[in-house]
Formats: sequence, C-alpha cells, structure tokens
Amino acid sequence: MTDTLFSQTQATPGAFLVAALYHFVSFPRFRDFQEPLQQLCDENGVKGTLLLAHEGINGTIAGPDAGIGAVLAFLRAQPEFSALEHKESRASKMPFVRMKVKLKKEIVTMGVEDIDPNKIVGTYVAPRDWNALISDPDTIVIDTRNDYETAIGIFKGAVDPKTKTFREFPEWVRGNSGLHNKPKIAMYCTGGIRCEKATAFMKEQGFDEVYHLKGGILKYLEEVPAEESLWQGACFVFDERVSVEHGLREGNHKLCHACRNPITAEEVASPFFEEGVSCSNCYSERSEEDRNRFRERQKQVALAKKRGERHIGS
Repeated sequence: MTDTLFSQTQATPGAFLVAALYHFVSFPRFRDFQEPLQQLCDENGVKGTLLLAHEGINGTIAGPDAGIGAVLAFLRAQPEFSALEHKESRASKMPFVRMKVKLKKEIVTMGVEDIDPNKIVGTYVAPRDWNALISDPDTIVIDTRNDYETAIGIFKGAVDPKTKTFREFPEWVRGNSGLHNKPKIAMYCTGGIRCEKATAFMKEQGFDEVYHLKGGILKYLEEVPAEESLWQGACFVFDERVSVEHGLREGNHKLCHACRNPITAEEVASPFFEEGVSCSNCYSERSEEDRNRFRERQKQVALAKKRGERHIGS
C-alpha cells in the first residue's frame, strides 16, 4: 500500500460503525496523548480524524465494531474522558481514507478567546423536547452550521446565518440586534459541539434564555420518528457518506470534489456537472485551467478504481 492509494473495501450494508464524539475538559497532556491514540486506531483498523487540544477532544472515526469499541474503551479509561459520550451510525463502506490524530489550538474553531463551555453554556434540550421549544412563538431558532451544510437541510422556521466558517458566527450575532426581540434562543448544529461554544458566546453577549439541541441533528434524526419530525431535508456529514437522513440512513447526496459542496441528483444532471471537475455551484468560479487540472486528477482517480484501489484525492 502506498501513501496515496489504499485497497477498495467491498461495500456491505452497515459494514462499518461510525462514531462521532467530543468532550470539553481541561487536557494539558494532549500532546503526549497523540502518538498512543494514533497507534491504537491504526492497530484496530480505525480511520477518521480526532482533534486534541487543551480544551479536550473532537472527531469522527469509523471501523469494525470491535475496533471502534477498543478506541472508545481506551478513551474512557482516561480520567479526563471517563464521561465521554458518542453517537453511532453505520456506513456501507469505509467513509475515511486514513486515520489522523491532530493537535489543535481549539477542538472546534470559533476564534473567540476565553470561551469555555465548562464554565458557561446554554441549557441542553433532549431531542424529544426539541419540537415544543422551536414551535414556541417566543423562540428564535438559529442554525450554527455553515452555508454548504444548511443548503441541504434545516429545521422548520430556523434562521440561517449563511456563514462560510464558524469564525464568522460571532460577528453575525453582534450584527443582528433583532435576536433580542424574543426571550428564547434555540441553537443547533450537526453533533452538538459548535453549540457548546455558540451558546457560551451568546450567554456572554447578554442573552439569558439560551438552549441547544443535545446531541445535535444526528441525535434528533436517530430518536425522533420521521412522521413527528420538524427537520427538512438531509444532514451534511464530514465523511464520504456526504449526508444522512432520518434513522441515520445514508443520504443520496454526492460531493463535488472540485468545491467540496454537497449536490443533489438534479445538480448531477446539470450541464455544469462533470465528475471531479465542476458542478453548478462552482462552475462560474473556476477557470478552464482549473478544470483541466481537476480533469487530470480525475483521470488518476479512474485509473486507481480500475486497479481495485482508491485514489486518496478522490
């Protein structure tokens, strides 16, 4: 196996267990923890990304059930992570190329100093209680995710800040005085981690009644039946499944490998779509030189596929 190629795994429904996790905690020894965690994941056939920082751990991993179990047991054996929670879903094929344990300044980057969810945070709301909160006319519902995520799914009646990155969220809040017009703020994100910092920030900005969806959209889609749901669309996930739907079933979205935006079947049918080269979202933003470069990369992807392998840039 080379650094740029890995063998294609036979796709089997639900063959891989996917675990999304995060935990805010004081973790000064995070640098020393990187190597043993990387080694354990590699030994157990686990792939994905885990971020380590002074403020804790965050990431998503996938692998065989036993391998994921071994990693989670190792993490919970650490005193800092004994209360670690995670969310599970299934994938028909390995959704990650490699395993990366990274050291970071923050486990989720907001760019605001001294935001500590262990000191101040919003009120958690269980998925089963979420509908009542966001249906309350005294509540403003805010999606804390980025524009390419909200483009394929959002809660009914939610405000979409249309941010490109989470770093833009604080400025969006400061520039929207209308957020003070109602007494309650309800916030949500994919798995819950962005709301930890977003609700802490809102509290520091003087908002009193700040709530967030415990476990995020993923937990809501897992626990709330489709017939009772106020969720509209699919939920973007940061792996090769691209999206999930109610019951955490794999969605039907593809990823444009030129701009990394999720695209629908209708967008695939667009004349602007070319596999690995462009889609209707990015065609006008790229030069022909860019597209030729992407076409060459796509050729390498196709050649790797013929060999029964997968190109790391696909």
